[in-house]
Amino acid sequence: MSQQRKLFVTTALPYANGKFHIGHIMEYIQADIWVRFQRMQGHMVHFVGADDAHGAPIMIAAEKAGKTPQAFVAEIAAGRQQYLDGFHIRFDNWHSTESPENTGLAQGIYQRLKANGLIATRTIEQFYDPVKGMFLPDRYIKGECPSCHAKDQYGDACEVCSSVYSPTDLISPYSTLTGATPELRSSEHFFFKLSDDKVVDFLKAWTQDGKLQPEMAKKASEWFEAGMADWDISRDAPYFGIEIPDTPGKYFYVWLDAPIGYLASLKNHFDKGQARNHWHPPSRTDAGFDDFMADPTVEQVHFIGKDIVYFHTLFWPAMLKFSGRKTPNQINVHGFITVSGEKMSKSRGTGIDPLKYLSLGMNPEWLRYYIAAKLNGKVEDVDFNPDDFVTRVNADLIGKYVNIASRAVKFVPDGKLVKSDFARLGPAQRVDSIKQLYETREYSKALREIMAFADEVNLRFDGAAPWKLVKEGKGTEAAAVCSECLELFKVLTACLKPVLPELAVHAEAFLNCAPLDWSNAALPLGEGHQVHEYKHLMHRVDVKQLDALFEPPADMPPPQPSPGGGGSEKPGGEDLAPTISIDDFVKMDLRIAKIVNCETVEGSTKLLRLTLDVGEGRMRNVFAGIASAYRPEELVGKLTVMVANLAPRKMKFGISEGMVLAASHCDQKANPGIYILNPWPGAQPGMRVR
Repeated sequence: MSQQRKLFVTTALPYANGKFHIGHIMEYIQADIWVRFQRMQGHMVHFVGADDAHGAPIMIAAEKAGKTPQAFVAEIAAGRQQYLDGFHIRFDNWHSTESPENTGLAQGIYQRLKANGLIATRTIEQFYDPVKGMFLPDRYIKGECPSCHAKDQYGDACEVCSSVYSPTDLISPYSTLTGATPELRSSEHFFFKLSDDKVVDFLKAWTQDGKLQPEMAKKASEWFEAGMADWDISRDAPYFGIEIPDTPGKYFYVWLDAPIGYLASLKNHFDKGQARNHWHPPSRTDAGFDDFMADPTVEQVHFIGKDIVYFHTLFWPAMLKFSGRKTPNQINVHGFITVSGEKMSKSRGTGIDPLKYLSLGMNPEWLRYYIAAKLNGKVEDVDFNPDDFVTRVNADLIGKYVNIASRAVKFVPDGKLVKSDFARLGPAQRVDSIKQLYETREYSKALREIMAFADEVNLRFDGAAPWKLVKEGKGTEAAAVCSECLELFKVLTACLKPVLPELAVHAEAFLNCAPLDWSNAALPLGEGHQVHEYKHLMHRVDVKQLDALFEPPADMPPPQPSPGGGGSEKPGGEDLAPTISIDDFVKMDLRIAKIVNCETVEGSTKLLRLTLDVGEGRMRNVFAGIASAYRPEELVGKLTVMVANLAPRKMKFGISEGMVLAASHCDQKANPGIYILNPWPGAQPGMRVR
């Protein structure tokens, strides 16, 4: 066996204001497979998670629920284990950022950063809710857009015209918490000097030395080109979080202490004494958290979604580096999960509720296998297609893998293996190739290779036709072929074990073999080995279960009638605009535009940057507030309609040279959704809409 690796592995901390969704489960399955693969090699792994339990949203949600924030997050945490157990996800420890360990570590890291001259204070102006008695984050401020005068727009960007602004630019702003008019007040805030030359130099080197996927390293380079801004790490009371040392009424912004929760969970794991079951330094047996993290051979590996890359590839390593701590060795980023190409929607029945999946009696390893079959080492979205799910699980796991054992054992008298040509199909070489694919998180390729191997084993069985051999009096030859197939079934089981741990346990019991790992995966059971009676290992997917999974919840409220009733209904929830003349209309030059490229806008959760071809021999840059409805890759290559003669507008993120047209309901809370206009096929860029 190669030298034992020491791994500290985490997944992103879920925010403790709701249950796990399928996106969480996908990430946990991805990490759990990698961890199990490493342990099968004999490597030591500490796999920990925690709840991200701080911040204004939790404080406000707890107040609405009539609970303390502590009680609110504790109730959420109490429901976590049923998900993890249900999908065979085995964290070594699950903790919370609302903990003594996280408080001590966060305050210690802050003090080290301060001692290194990387904390600055500045006075900033913010809106304050005089009724609620708190400074308002942007998400809790609405008002009239200063550019297009659309009502009820958030405090950072307009969802109608895509303008970006400061909350103080809003016309008639109001607090979404109380409806009160906010007051502009000054407050001293603390900043981490991310723009400091030594921090920037470190991050430029760190992000380009193989710790990130190539596409993420490229994205980091773009951030550096745009310039690093210092990071506001403080919030004013009232705030549910960790107090900044020696600064009454000031708290760490949740994104400072959240990633420190990784370390806090590991420390809690060590302090409980559980970690010693995993790691024993050669010279001592009482090692703790500090000893482990000081070990230069320890590898720190994070699995995260693409929506939180900025925090994990800039803030997090910089915080660790300049507080004198180990920096991550790998940041493994994955995409989102969709259903049949669409974003999740409970109301449309296109969401997957993990607990509902389990309550319907659906095998959790069906989902583990299907997700793994879609995952790779790139930052790509995973699509759950119900028809493909049924086909892939039934064809691969039942028709190919399980089928080998159920058929072959029938022709091995008394289940005692005879001498066979075990090495015929090169199992050792297959195992080595599959191991490398697991290591690089190329799960889809690994499973394709495993199933190709299973195909060859089935061809070997079918080609030998043992049922014919028995009829011809060649029972010994039939037993040899089927013993070979059972030996190779054992190899396949070992290769699938990181993905299907529970099935592997039952297969090992049938094979009557020691627990499989990479050291014995390609070794034969041997002549004379006794296998047990075959018992069914896995059932096929029942389509009725899958149909039930996507049924809208029974408690979903029925559609509400439009206000007014009868002939006074307001289309889209709002009155028609005042009548205009044809002369007013023709002033607008509406053109067909092709979306040549589309990308997210760093620093904005609402905007997408569109590169548009309007048939004029150049590209236009347009910002659109549609990020909540579309992923960039969904729009590339599509046609839409834009206002082509709108004066260019200078925005925070660049110049916007027009406006694309989209439809939405006036009340986005009751009727969410934004629908960009999409012309019929045949329209060409530059055509005028008349």
